[in-house]
Amino acid sequence: MLTASQFKELFPNCKDPDGWVDAMNEVFPKYEINTPERIASFIAQCGHESGGWRVFSENLNYSAKALDAIFGKYFKRAARDSEPYHRQPEKIANVVYANRMSNGDTESGDGWKYRGRGPIQLTGKANYSAFASDMDVDVVDNPDKVSEDKEVALMSAIWYWN
Repeated sequence: MLTASQFKELFPNCKDPDGWVDAMNEVFPKYEINTPERIASFIAQCGHESGGWRVFSENLNYSAKALDAIFGKYFKRAARDSEPYHRQPEKIANVVYANRMSNGDTESGDGWKYRGRGPIQLTGKANYSAFASDMDVDVVDNPDKVSEDKEVALMSAIWYWN
């Protein structure tokens, strides 16, 4: 299995390599991440997706200019003024994720509640619900578990990866 020193060498900017490796050693065998190739593939994919095992919750802290460039479909091309959303991640999430992935409308707050979390950014109420059902863990009522509980975070990434 993976050691903390190996993980630290691969991901030197990870904030809690010992905690992640402990969680991996607990979770990986349950989901057949048990060969050098599967372990390497999984941690490399998650390392890429999470900025080197550092970011486990979608930021969405965009300027008005960036909103028009990156999310033009929801702002500039939708004739929505991006200025009121400048550097307001919750408002941004509620616009860009509204009425998609089983999320409710902008006012529901689902966009923010079910924003991307975990090593492979589980996103949208539909994915949170499917993950919760398939893996028997309640993340629909407590979506922060996906970014705060290392074992749940790993399980969400494994679920998506598989």
